[in-house]
Amino acid sequence: MSRPRFWDPDGSRYGGIPTYPWRMAPDGYATRAQLRARGLRPGGQPVAAQILWRSRFGGIRAAYLYRLALAKPVRPMTPGRCRALAAAMQARRTCPACGRDAGYVLPAHLGTCLPCSDGLPVAA
Repeated sequence: MSRPRFWDPDGSRYGGIPTYPWRMAPDGYATRAQLRARGLRPGGQPVAAQILWRSRFGGIRAAYLYRLALAKPVRPMTPGRCRALAAAMQARRTCPACGRDAGYVLPAHLGTCLPCSDGLPVAA
């Protein structure tokens, strides 16, 4: 039996970073999403390892792993951060052409609300 293609726990083949194939990472490591699900964040630590796998479109995908022991708790949402997030979301929903709140995040490829992009009159 041959070893998996992306098996490189000492990091000699893939840029000096320990590398593991899909679903074969050792215990004690987690991706950003897995850390977040546990209420943690990387906390400034460097990438400890990576997972590589072949995508269905022929390329190679990577997920970076961080040490659970060095992870820090997620910072709590303060009233100031909550206001800043609300303002940012409001800006993403406000159409620059008509100035109204579209009720959804404006499509980046259009840059305006759907009625404005279609040239339709906007109801007040």
